[in-house]
Amino acid sequence: MPEIHGHRGARALRPENTLPGLAHALAIGVDAVEFDVTLTADSGLIVAHDLTADATTIRDTQPSAAGDPLFPYMGKPWSALRLAQIKTLDAGHRQPPDPFGDTFEAVPATGVPTLDQVCRLITESGADQVMLSVELKTRPSWRPKDVRALTESALRILAAHDLNGRARILGFDWRVLEFAQAANPMVPRVALVEPTTWVTGSAWLAGRDPSDYQEHSGSATGCAAAARDLGAAWLSPWDAMVRPELVAAAHSLRMGVIVWTVNNQDRMAELAELGVDGIVTDRPDLLRSVLGERGDALPPPCELPWAGGVPGWAPHPPPIT
Repeated sequence: MPEIHGHRGARALRPENTLPGLAHALAIGVDAVEFDVTLTADSGLIVAHDLTADATTIRDTQPSAAGDPLFPYMGKPWSALRLAQIKTLDAGHRQPPDPFGDTFEAVPATGVPTLDQVCRLITESGADQVMLSVELKTRPSWRPKDVRALTESALRILAAHDLNGRARILGFDWRVLEFAQAANPMVPRVALVEPTTWVTGSAWLAGRDPSDYQEHSGSATGCAAAARDLGAAWLSPWDAMVRPELVAAAHSLRMGVIVWTVNNQDRMAELAELGVDGIVTDRPDLLRSVLGERGDALPPPCELPWAGGVPGWAPHPPPIT
């Protein structure tokens, strides 16, 4: 039975990578919440998918201080913005064209959360069985010291909330996984892969190269062997890469397979039949329906103890400190 992973919370239903979005996924009932973490100019850790303030999901409101030369903040790299500036942004919307127009519900005045705030949400929600799939967002152009700083800071914050035992560290940039292993080998690591990263000469693979796995290239299973050599516990490929031979290869190496991002019910059922170990979806409600029809046991919904789904903070975010 595959785990249900709520992608960026429940991206098709509520604002992605926000406290209300993550809380909504918990209320639906998931095995894991997946979210993205990156660095700010003042070494803060925020939850955001893109490495810039993207107008698809973020809106300016006001500058953090009069005459701020960086305002408006839209389009600026997060690494150029301080937490005080990021605090002013509204992450509660989606701009058209919106692929989730029929299901998405905006939550205006929702802030960009910090990793610390997400950890507080998880611990205060009573969702004691839910895993945290923490994707650390970098680029190959990042200096190794910055990749290390992000990775080690994330692990420290998780540890401060006693969540390392319920967390997995994910990365397309496989240097993240190497630094995570060095910092805390007890926290499992998930190797993300897609066709644009699994190519000869790729800068994403921490020095590994598909050409080093020629014996696997014909069946497209080399990425499983490479992730195994990296020490990853899971391989997480893009859905279109997933074939029976890839699942079999990963399982033969004692690795799990977590597939992203799947919103079609027929494909959900097909992947469940293939025996994948997890499915990342923008519609955890649909995946629950598919797995329920198969007779699979489902994770219990979390009975959130707060009105609005966010502890004392809805609809406004908690202060960034």
